[in-house]
Amino acid sequence: MSSTLPDLNFGLCLKALLVLLVIDMLAPPLQVKAQLPFETQKLSQAKLRRIARRDSLMDKKHFGRAAIELGVDEVFVWSLDRYIRNEDYAKISFKTVGYNLNPAHWEWDNDPFQTNQFGHPYHGSYYFSSFRTNGYTFWESVPAAFVGSYLWETFAEVQAPAPNDFINTSFGGIVLGEMTYRLSNKIVNNRSRGFKRQLSEVCALLVNPTNGLNRIMDGKWGKVMRNSNERDSSKVAFNIDIGARRFGVNNTNGSFGWYGHASLLYGTPYEDYKKAFSNIMINVEMGKDDSSNVNTVSVYGSLVGWELSRDSSMKHLAILSANYDFIRNAAFFYSAQSVKMNLISQFVLSRKIKFNTNVGVGPILLAAVPDKYLYKGRDYDYGSGLSVNGSGGINLGDAFFYTINYRGGWVKTINGNNSHYFLHTVSNEVRYAFNKNFALGVEPGYFILKGHYKEHPEVNNTYPYVRASVRYSVTLK
Repeated sequence: MSSTLPDLNFGLCLKALLVLLVIDMLAPPLQVKAQLPFETQKLSQAKLRRIARRDSLMDKKHFGRAAIELGVDEVFVWSLDRYIRNEDYAKISFKTVGYNLNPAHWEWDNDPFQTNQFGHPYHGSYYFSSFRTNGYTFWESVPAAFVGSYLWETFAEVQAPAPNDFINTSFGGIVLGEMTYRLSNKIVNNRSRGFKRQLSEVCALLVNPTNGLNRIMDGKWGKVMRNSNERDSSKVAFNIDIGARRFGVNNTNGSFGWYGHASLLYGTPYEDYKKAFSNIMINVEMGKDDSSNVNTVSVYGSLVGWELSRDSSMKHLAILSANYDFIRNAAFFYSAQSVKMNLISQFVLSRKIKFNTNVGVGPILLAAVPDKYLYKGRDYDYGSGLSVNGSGGINLGDAFFYTINYRGGWVKTINGNNSHYFLHTVSNEVRYAFNKNFALGVEPGYFILKGHYKEHPEVNNTYPYVRASVRYSVTLK
């Protein structure tokens, strides 16, 4: 699959116009009602409990509009590829559709790494959001990502459907779609007014365009009204690090340059753990590098959890999570989508000393790993395997922090040269907080990716580094 994603600045207005025109033709006339005073815009407790239980910010489902939006997501991108960019793969016919409908014709494709591993999950997030933003719960919206991916693979391209595209678009789209849905709703405070409110609406639209579009059509954009329970209860902690780093590549001296890291924590593992994506962790690393400006993107989303034990001095939870990882540095690139079972623990040793641990293991659904020997012209292999992680951290008086992290994986190639791979990443950070907003930190780390081939010599890619940065932290409630 070689689909080109629509540029938001160019395509969002056209997409909105198409949706509005179709809905205007199909939907019955709306009954205009006078807006109730702000104080009277209250729902019964029973209705609020029903909304919370359904895990949706809307009490009413809009199937027709959701289906139309999913269709527009398909047709708009295909039209852009076919008539604006004149791409050969978009020149479909009844013959190509008939060929693609045969399951025996599915085959792995050779598209660029970035397109397959980042572009497709982003595209899939639109399919998921078409139902998620129209009153459907997380689990009710999951099929939309699979349906949208299948329709695109079968009807929108000349090439045969690719299993790697289907997995990346659907599973990755679910993870990114739910993440952007929750964050976009968190950004907007329905009680705010004026310029700040308009700015938040625009930012939320950029995070999840489908949600922003539906807010416009529902008359919620800029309207002063009650916030949902999810918007009021969830907390968001945001950290941004700016500094410098030195890294090496495969036992060379490497380079020195600027470094930036942004992390976001939505919710907490210890609350609402029965609800999907009540806890989200996002990490993005940027910097001066030989390969790309964006070096790491990782997303963790809780699916469901169970409390194992709890008392005044300790907590233990088992959390099933969905994970998306993207690494691209000067030594190697790597991307994987996985599901893990995590054991999360917190120990309160005293009023000023806290210790936490996290151990996780689970299957890698699909990974893309670099292959220097090439396979049918492609410079990476596809595989599945096992992902593991472990971390520990200590907090001394909310001033001194030390953390150590390990993430690793084993990948067996299912499409590519006969091979298997081991990924190991180790990092540890020492940080001192001057106050609740500013801190200084130092982080040394080491990445290694080993490739073992049946018909070629072994390949080892290493990436040692050390970073120093200033951190700014803020918590939104």
